[in-house]
Amino acid sequence: MKIALTINGGDAVLDVAPRTTLADCLRHDLGLTGTHLACEQGVCGSCTVIVDGAAVRGCLVLAVQADGAEIVTVEGLADGDALSPLQDAFRRHHALQCGFCTAGILTTLHALLTENPDAEADEIRHVLSGNICRCTGYIPIVEAALDARAAYRARRDAAGGDPIRPPGGISGPS
Repeated sequence: MKIALTINGGDAVLDVAPRTTLADCLRHDLGLTGTHLACEQGVCGSCTVIVDGAAVRGCLVLAVQADGAEIVTVEGLADGDALSPLQDAFRRHHALQCGFCTAGILTTLHALLTENPDAEADEIRHVLSGNICRCTGYIPIVEAALDARAAYRARRDAAGGDPIRPPGGISGPS
């Protein structure tokens, strides 16, 4: 099936098999290997990408379901060669170790902080409860997210107020 996607600001038209997951399409068809696959059941969060503003599990979405969508992967968070404020906060707070979960955590937090740059630690922890990290203990991740909020607030304020919230918003596991 032919699908059209906007990925990290660029347009892509692809032929995909109807059963191809969005994560597999991103990794294999587009070479965006920052999206990791682990459990392939939507439990671990390593495949999290942003689809039309909402953090979703790329292993649970078929590529054909994303036809016409705007997708942001971890590769799309940086501004050229410059790290995004969230990525820089992760570096400063040593919020990653082995790095396997990092892409999913960064995209999850980017979606949250774009929607709510005033998120407090409890909301950050709740949203992160769907992302498994075996190395950090989450404390430096939460500290980095809290640190990055100011940059997201500044972006919101420069845009003239609250960003448009995606349908369904961002939430942790139910």
